[in-house]
Amino acid sequence: MEFTNNFVLEAISREFPGSIIESTEPYGMLTLEIKKADLKKVVHHMKDSTLGFTFLTDICGIHHPEIPEKELGVVYHLHNFVDNLRIRLKAFMPLENAEIDSVTDLFAGANWMERETFEFYGVKFKGHPDLRVILNEPDIGYHPMLKQYPLEDGTRLDKDDAMFGR
Repeated sequence: MEFTNNFVLEAISREFPGSIIESTEPYGMLTLEIKKADLKKVVHHMKDSTLGFTFLTDICGIHHPEIPEKELGVVYHLHNFVDNLRIRLKAFMPLENAEIDSVTDLFAGANWMERETFEFYGVKFKGHPDLRVILNEPDIGYHPMLKQYPLEDGTRLDKDDAMFGR
């Protein structure tokens, strides 16, 4: 059988019935919204099964204040080098008590990506070995990529947040 987006979708749906909330293919990349509680199990399966997604390309955060039930999200990009197929997984949560399981025990490279996501979006990764700020001052006290903060200095008249899609 050919290793395609449909093959991967069927394999994950069969192994984790009810875990996939939505599937789409923007620009041809299979993108799955996964229940937050099941995300680590799905990632583990994708890595260690014959699906062979052995490379974690990226973890990042997203903030959608206009969608309260999906206000904060974590996005994972995985790659299967043998079949050259990439997949995007998303898990959403409310802003209050944003927390998700760490995948650092599955991918060592997740360590700094999770720290960066914590620093900029405030997502706490349960089980992370050293979840602390890495790019800003340690006592910054806020998460600068949340859209609740203005992008520009409010005293400047030549720029405003509308220029940045806000």
